[in-house]
Amino acid sequence: MSGTLVLVRHGQSEWNLKNLFTGWRDPDLTELGVEEARTGGKALAETGITFDIAFTSDLTRAQKTLKLILDEIGQPGLETIRDQALNERDYGDLSGLNKDDARAKWGEEQVHIWRRSYDIPPPGGESLRDTGARVWPYYLTDILPRVLRGEKVLVAAHGNSLRSLVMVLDKLTKDEILKLNLATGVPMVYTLNADSTVKSKDVLGDMSGAH
Repeated sequence: MSGTLVLVRHGQSEWNLKNLFTGWRDPDLTELGVEEARTGGKALAETGITFDIAFTSDLTRAQKTLKLILDEIGQPGLETIRDQALNERDYGDLSGLNKDDARAKWGEEQVHIWRRSYDIPPPGGESLRDTGARVWPYYLTDILPRVLRGEKVLVAAHGNSLRSLVMVLDKLTKDEILKLNLATGVPMVYTLNADSTVKSKDVLGDMSGAH
């Protein structure tokens, strides 16, 4: 019995547009972000997939993306579990800062290290490894068992929380995951084997639009 796991990064948020570090702050989607979510929903609707349950983070931009997708696929009342384990990476003292202002304060090299290293967190925040350390246990205890029972599970979350999952699912190295940018609003459809490994992966959209 093989289940289906669909991962979607939220559409563009107001702070993505303003080039701000967002993390656990809670801005809404932009008009473009709303359209990206709807486009992702339409792509899923074309596959004919219907879901048994959905998971999302504790943040508005992911929850709204999920709602828009569920509206497009005709499942607006789907049972949804929200948990901060799926929240974006916490950028700590960088949260709310313009990325150029952060470079002016700490230096371009230091900010680049915080953004692109695997295990060096910004002050008061999380590294990508830290993010994975809260995402992976939640995936193993709450999400994966449903997929392995043959359920179809939709997860709407964030660039870094989803990168943590993709790293495991796609068996990527630390260096490979740091180079991976997930497109906003683009569903990644995984079919899993009974041993939780990936049987197939299908990305429903053009990855060249990643930003």
